[in-house]
Amino acid sequence: MVAKLKDVAQLAGVSVTTVSRVINNYGSLSQKTIDKVHAAMRELNYQPNALARAMQGKPSKFVGLIFPNLINPFFAELANELEHELFKKGYKTIIASSAQNPEIEHEYLNMLMANQVDGIISSSHNLGIEEYHQLTAPIVSFDRYIADNIPIVAADSYHGGELAAKYLVEHDVQHLAVIVDEDTSVSPTINRIQGALDFLNKQKRDFEPLAIQHLDLEATFPGNYDGVLASNDVQALTISNLYYQAGKQINKDFFITGYDGSRLIRKVAPYLPTVIQPISALTQELINTLMKRIEAPHEKIETKLVPVEFYQPK
Repeated sequence: MVAKLKDVAQLAGVSVTTVSRVINNYGSLSQKTIDKVHAAMRELNYQPNALARAMQGKPSKFVGLIFPNLINPFFAELANELEHELFKKGYKTIIASSAQNPEIEHEYLNMLMANQVDGIISSSHNLGIEEYHQLTAPIVSFDRYIADNIPIVAADSYHGGELAAKYLVEHDVQHLAVIVDEDTSVSPTINRIQGALDFLNKQKRDFEPLAIQHLDLEATFPGNYDGVLASNDVQALTISNLYYQAGKQINKDFFITGYDGSRLIRKVAPYLPTVIQPISALTQELINTLMKRIEAPHEKIETKLVPVEFYQPK
């Protein structure tokens, strides 16, 4: 049970107003009173809540968002859409980038819980974070397995992988490289590679899997590959640039598929074929699932899959 302001006041033998004044360093108080309040805060492990001090016993109306990074346009657009839609529902957001670093994510989780957020939407890529199993705030995961009791909302990654592979097969790619992210987590994201590989095997098409963790892009591409199935749009554009530098033209001399299909990528690189994860639909499903979680914290919620589509340049 998270300690509240009134719990500190009761233990210290003072009023809630006095505790608030100590926390905010406001007004004239004796050192004895200040010491009693601080001692009670330490004993109860009470963390002052800058966002909800004046609203004890009421929802904070804050939601925490944790993403692996905000450099990828897809995550930036998803965070922006979530912030906008949550605001319309009366919630403000605290957005954090874990930088794919467990220590940073650990600190952000502590910060969010200290501010008593009403809920958290996370796309953490870090495994084994014990706090997720102990959180009292409702939490929903985007496209990542975090813990057994945390519901997942994801795009249909398996079908997305099939669509990307289908495009390359239809363009008769003969020497295909498939970029594989050796993600050891039990997460829906890995299904995109499985979907692609299953489709290629059914079509009896040869391909070469290349693990991104051990891959030197500049030394590998263009090589003799006339097709590449990339993990995401940023990676696809990086590889495309290597072909361009070698005098090769996309969608003519070689074919490549991206993944995510953010509005920014489709605007600046309309020539890139890519699987679109629908940000608006994902946003609505994430928020709806979080609201259900807030209303019924112990109700089991199955994984929600949102359909994807393939963008092909005209």
